[in-house]
Amino acid sequence: MTIAYVGIGSNLDDPRAHVTSAFDELDKLPQTRVVRKSSLYRSAPVGYAAQPDFVNAVAQLETALPAERLLDELQHLEARHGRTRSFTNAPRTLDLDVLLYGDLRIATHALQVPHPRMHERAFVLEPLLEIAPHLERRFGRCPGKVERMA
Repeated sequence: MTIAYVGIGSNLDDPRAHVTSAFDELDKLPQTRVVRKSSLYRSAPVGYAAQPDFVNAVAQLETALPAERLLDELQHLEARHGRTRSFTNAPRTLDLDVLLYGDLRIATHALQVPHPRMHERAFVLEPLLEIAPHLERRFGRCPGKVERMA
């Protein structure tokens, strides 16, 4: 089994419901279980600013799926939630990103691990460090503003 961390985000059609549902659906993936889940966080959009705020979280998984298969399963979950990819940083019903996959470094056309921009994004690092504080030594903290939701 490999420990993987998945970033979760949504800002359309009841984002809180999409994120909490994603936790349950991740736990039902083949050969995978959710070990820990972060609180929910609210953050402003990055890039394209003319859209609603996001609800973000991170899930820690134990999985026997290879990294590329995990990515494929995540993209199927996004599609089931109505995710469309109209343009970069567009609003979305569900966004799932493989942040870390064990200690592997992966650089393919489809997948880069560790996620190449996670160290720049407080909406990823805050929930990640909440459930995996030991990773602060590796990635540090990111300036930026996120709000833990009740």
